[in-house]
Amino acid sequence: VHLVESGGGLVQTGGSLRLSCAASGFAFSSYTMSWYRQPPGQPRELVADITSAGGNTNYADSVKGRFTISRDNAKNTVYLQMNSLKPDDTAVYYCHRRLSIYWGKGTLVTVSS
Repeated sequence: VHLVESGGGLVQTGGSLRLSCAASGFAFSSYTMSWYRQPPGQPRELVADITSAGGNTNYADSVKGRFTISRDNAKNTVYLQMNSLKPDDTAVYYCHRRLSIYWGKGTLVTVSS
C-alpha cells in the first residue's frame, strides 16, 4: 500500500490549495479514505473522509463550508480542496485509508496571516 500526498505549500490567509493523494497497492475504490492534519505541537486530527463510491462525506466542524473532499476512483486519487484558508489551518496534512495502518508521509500547508 502506498499513499503519496502532494499540493501543499505556503498561501496567504483567504487563499486556496488543492491537495491530492495518489493511492496504489490496494483496491482503492473499495475503501473509505480520509484526510487528517497535525498542527505544530498538536495531535493529529480528522479533517474529512469520503466513502468508497464518494456518496457520503464527513467534515470536522472547523473546516465545514471551506473544505471539500472528493475522489476519482479511475485515477486512484483523493483530493482535498481547501478554500478561505486561515492561519489555524497550518499543519501537515495526511492521507489515510480509513481504519487501517496505512498513512502517507504528509504534505505541509502553511497559511500566513
